[in-house]
Order: sequence, then C-alpha cells, then structure tokens
Amino acid sequence: MFDNGNRPKRIDVDDIMQKASYTLSEHAGKNFDDQFTPELTPKEMLSLGVFGGKYMTDCQDEFPDEWYAHAKLCPDMHDKELNFFGIHASQPLSVWRKKGWIYPADPRGWFQWYCRYYMGRRMPEEDQRQIKRWKAIRRHRAQVLKNCDRGDLHCRKKQRQALLHWAYDSRKI
Repeated sequence: MFDNGNRPKRIDVDDIMQKASYTLSEHAGKNFDDQFTPELTPKEMLSLGVFGGKYMTDCQDEFPDEWYAHAKLCPDMHDKELNFFGIHASQPLSVWRKKGWIYPADPRGWFQWYCRYYMGRRMPEEDQRQIKRWKAIRRHRAQVLKNCDRGDLHCRKKQRQALLHWAYDSRKI
C-alpha cells in the first residue's frame, strides 16, 4: 500500500482495542526478513480456519477485503468448528497478556503483527522478537513429522492446528 507509486502509506487504526497509526514501508507480501518464511499468507490462514474464527473480526477495515472473501469468521464467539482441524488449539488472549507475549502496538498478538508485517509495516526490534517466536513453533512441526505418517491429518490435530495459527502449512507434513 503505497501512494503515488513508491512512497510509504500511513495507516490510521481506530478500533475498540486501540488507536494507533503506522507506516507501510514495504510492498505487501514482499521483502520479508530472510529468516521469516511463512508457508501461508494471512488470507490463506483466514480461509482455512484459524483461531476459532474470532480473531480480529473487529478490525477488518484495516486489511484488504479479499482476505475476508472466504474467511471462516465468527465475531460473537470462538467456534472450534471453524478451525481447519475442528479443534480448539489456542490459549485465550488473557494468557498471552499475562505471559508478556503481547506487544502494545499489536494488542491481538502474533497474527495481528503478521498481518501488518505482510502488508508492509516494519518495526525492526519487534519484527525480530516475533520472528524468533515464529521460529520456535517449528518444534511442533518436528513432533508431527516424528510421530505421524505423512499426510495423516488425523494425527496430532491440535499441533497441526497450532502450526496453522503460526503460518506453517501442517497439511503438507
């Protein structure tokens, strides 16, 4: 999202959880850190079914409409049936806050950070923190590979769903 060609576009956010603004300094989906190679885009994650459909339903105006065209959402409540694997595989936001995993600029956590990073926002220190957290989730991928037959989507469904929440495509392992 650049104006008049190549100048960064400023985004102003005013929703029920925050009032903030930030600048998009990269083109959407481009120029990611070399260590950050997500297997799914935010649009793909939303259409597969993540976070029980509840996550970020009140800030859709911030992101492209196309992300939500086939998204599995439920603004009223977390519905595990909307998750790709049909199970609950996440902790409440209150737990994330208590553990200090939430950065004030992204009060909804990692996925909000990823959506904004994907759109082109860069915050070097926070980006490195979140990329480090993303890389740590690979341990769940290793457990699925070690304990499941390739393509057995019924094996370790909770870990597979958690991997989807972190932009790892667990359907391919």
